[in-house]
Order: sequence, then C-alpha cells, then structure tokens
Amino acid sequence: MNPILYVGCKAWFCGLSGVWLSNDDAAAPLGPDEDNEEMTHSAEDQNAHETDRSIAQILREAGLRPTRQRLALGALLFEGEDRHVTAELLHAEAAAVGHHISLATVYNTLHQFKRAGLLRELAINGSKAYFDTNTSNHNHFFVESEGELHDIPGESIKVDGVPQPPEGMQVSHIDVVVRLVTKKGA
Repeated sequence: MNPILYVGCKAWFCGLSGVWLSNDDAAAPLGPDEDNEEMTHSAEDQNAHETDRSIAQILREAGLRPTRQRLALGALLFEGEDRHVTAELLHAEAAAVGHHISLATVYNTLHQFKRAGLLRELAINGSKAYFDTNTSNHNHFFVESEGELHDIPGESIKVDGVPQPPEGMQVSHIDVVVRLVTKKGA
C-alpha cells in the first residue's frame, strides 16, 4: 500500500485524530520534529483514524480542544469498555504505548475531562482518586486487596432514608462503595 504524506506548515495534520489543527490549537505536532519535516503514515494507520476522529469529536462536544495529550489519553480511556483508572495507572498505560506524557499532565487532563462531564471521580480511602468512564449514577464494589473498582450491576442497591438537603440544595447522586475482602479459608 502507498504511504500517505502529511506536510506541516502553519497548520498540521494530526494523524491520531485525523483532523487538521492550527498552531493556535496549542498541541505539538506528532511529527519527527518541529522543523515541519514530512511525516509518513502507512495506510494501516488510517484504520485507527476512525476511532481517533470520534475521540476528537467527543472532546470538541465537551468543549475541549483535541490536543495531542488529550487525544492520546482519551483513546486509552474511551475506546472499548467502561473502566476505572487512577492517574498513575493511566500514566503507566500511556508510557507503555509510547506516549511521553508527564504524570502532572495526566492528572490535569483527568480533572479537565471530569469538569467537562466525560469522567466521574470517586475518592476511595480519602487518598486515592479513581476516574470512571461511566458517568451514569451507579455504585461500585472495591476489592481492597487489589485496589480495583467494579461496577455493581443495575439497580442492585436501594438507598432509603436520605435526609432532606439544606435549603437551596438538591442531591445530585449518592455514591455507594461496597468494600470486598477475600473470604477466610478461600
């Protein structure tokens, strides 16, 4: 198959998202360097572009620019099944697939995604934040020995006796986390 050439200038083609971006988009080119050398992408790379375009579209619809870092992290988060991640886990996954993104950028991006409504944050043990790609109102099992969260299916938990909120406030959702440990003798 013939490779496809993308030549940079005042605008550049983001091979990850399949869109043209200007230098004003504050994203670094994915090319070999900033001297606007030609970038060659194989035709096989185009298959991944359809999903990447949808990540860019998700970000735009949430009011976020599709920067290189957001596209890379968005692809890890939103392709496939809903998942629960920590910043450290997502950072390690990004590094494993060759993305050089600092842990601080991962934290910032996760919080930007949360503010944009793309993620839900769950604080477990007060010290560790998990981010859930399923933003619907649902509950979780937390496997203490593994530090893993799992969705509780459907309407398995009923909450009664919720107190009346203070004047001018309303309940947005109730987080229930059921903590699990291994049975003794198992």
